[in-house]
Amino acid sequence: MKPIVLITGGSRGIGAATALAAAQAGYAVAVNYHANSLAADDVVRQIRAGGGTAITVQADVAMESEILSMFAKVDAKLGRISALVNNAGIVDATARVDAMDWARLRRMFDTNVLGSIVCAREAVLRMSTLRGGSGGSIVNLSSVAARLGGAGQYVDYAASKGAIDTFTIGLAKEVATEGIRVNAVRPGIIDTEIHASGGLPDRARALAPIVPMQRPGTAQEVAQAIVWLMGPESSYTTGALLDVGGGR
Repeated sequence: MKPIVLITGGSRGIGAATALAAAQAGYAVAVNYHANSLAADDVVRQIRAGGGTAITVQADVAMESEILSMFAKVDAKLGRISALVNNAGIVDATARVDAMDWARLRRMFDTNVLGSIVCAREAVLRMSTLRGGSGGSIVNLSSVAARLGGAGQYVDYAASKGAIDTFTIGLAKEVATEGIRVNAVRPGIIDTEIHASGGLPDRARALAPIVPMQRPGTAQEVAQAIVWLMGPESSYTTGALLDVGGGR
């Protein structure tokens, strides 16, 4: 029987690349999306065309009720997950902290932090050997911004990813004897659609000169790191924060 992975924000960018890589590695994949059903359907179509197993599941991870519904649907359609990739996240337009309103901050932390924590909670309830599970792996998406700070651009986003780093380390220790490994990948400047949502569609290419490797990374390069952390090849790795940032 195939292991099952749920990937939040799996319809585009790093999430979509991870879904395709996970399918190639033998996982049945639940592709979560918030609003772009066509993109999610396309990811599933590609997986199925390659002989894999995949479903789409809609949910806004900023809403606890929708997270619960998402996990229930995956349970019913695929079974108990053995891996979770907390990839769903948002960035906002560049701004200084003194220009950020409450609504922006609320949206940022509800999606990037609370959503990831609640998804991880639901995964632990299914994976923990103390609760009848068979163990599993949780991979959180952080960012190099967590240690750089995002000054003058998106300190709120960087702070949300700093919270993910701390959460990853704490949860990893909490469930280490329950068959669950918890790690995070911290992408650097990656050429994906997220920059356009922050108002800077060419940001990855424009910032290439500040990267030691002199280029932005690709979603596929990040996906390979995520799939490695998901699988048995990283069996003695937990609580790790893996930078995929070209040396930045």
